[in-house]
Amino acid sequence: MLAALDTINNISFFDTLNEQQKEQIASISLVNKYPKDSILYYESETSKNLLFLVSGLLKIFKLDKFENEIFLYHIYNNSMISELSSIEQNDIYCFSNAEFIEDSEVLSINFEKFHELFLSKNILTIELMEILLKKTHQLQCIVNRELVFDATAKVAFMINQDLEMFNKLKRQEVSFMLHIQPETLSRVLKKLSRNGSIEIDNSEVKIKDKTALEYVFKGVGV
Repeated sequence: MLAALDTINNISFFDTLNEQQKEQIASISLVNKYPKDSILYYESETSKNLLFLVSGLLKIFKLDKFENEIFLYHIYNNSMISELSSIEQNDIYCFSNAEFIEDSEVLSINFEKFHELFLSKNILTIELMEILLKKTHQLQCIVNRELVFDATAKVAFMINQDLEMFNKLKRQEVSFMLHIQPETLSRVLKKLSRNGSIEIDNSEVKIKDKTALEYVFKGVGV
């Protein structure tokens, strides 16, 4: 319980709770460690627990009919993992696959008890709604990336939204994530450099003109 309480104190979702309420959540929670490359859950599984990533990095993806991986997004520490479709149902359905990219820790909370002790009393409901709205926006971004954006817009969007991850990954990994060819990525980076949106210093991308970069995926720029 002490480990769970320490973890809860470090997750911003619970900041509005008093010490007694945090202890209540700790009493219905566990903190689990997962090694890099392990799977948290597969698509179509169900869970009884609300999950938060305490530390590490999680990749969310789906598989097409040919078993090819379709990258969706990353989940970073201090974030909710679970994809809720209903607050009233105790079962939480998994709509995708989740794999750890780094050694990670996950806070697991009994959702039925969490609903009984907090949500049913209108505690943490606004915080939960904020998270769900952000996840909805994230889904809209994925739809744009996969169905609307061309290669230039995809690259510009990722640089704008997740520059740290862009620089952390190898170029081939970025190409795989964005479903474009490595040579296409190289051409796009040169294009964005020429128009002054970015600069590349020893293979590290830096944003030079954020407005110009945003125009690329908002359909106003190059």
